Amino acid sequence: MTATPDDLRGIVGKHYIYTYANGWQYEMYVKNGTTIDYRIHSGLVGGRWVKDQQVNLVQLADDIFKISWTEPTGTSVCVNVMPGRRRIHGVIFFPQWVHQHPERTVCFQNDHLHEMERYRQEGPTYPIVVVPEFANITFLEDPGPDDDTVISCSPSGLPPGYAARRN
Repeated sequence: MTATPDDLRGIVGKHYIYTYANGWQYEMYVKNGTTIDYRIHSGLVGGRWVKDQQVNLVQLADDIFKISWTEPTGTSVCVNVMPGRRRIHGVIFFPQWVHQHPERTVCFQNDHLHEMERYRQEGPTYPIVVVPEFANITFLEDPGPDDDTVISCSPSGLPPGYAARRN
């Protein structure tokens, strides 16, 4: 490895749309070394979007980064991103209540934090539903760090064809 484990230049400020092998489509903007914004275009919780999610972000090797976090819902996520290879491997750990009632999370999470925490406390949390999948990055750009305009509306508020862009 030529870079140090805390060299995040290859991922910070990147914005990408990716599609998992199961067909679920997500979008992520790595705002800075501790924060992401994301939208979910399709899948179990399609329509959900989040700003300023605190994450643990590390570089594992050249062009391989790990982003992990736990949401107020109790969902935990670990995403390995390889921007140069345009590949991702993600594992989502859904608590049982999200698996049973995904529609409860389809919102702008930031406006519903207390509600998400209440649902999490009510549960059930177990058994955890684990979804491991590979994904291809279909769109990648570099708007730079800390740009609040990159992800600023719900998936339904985007123009037609937005998530279908390829480069």
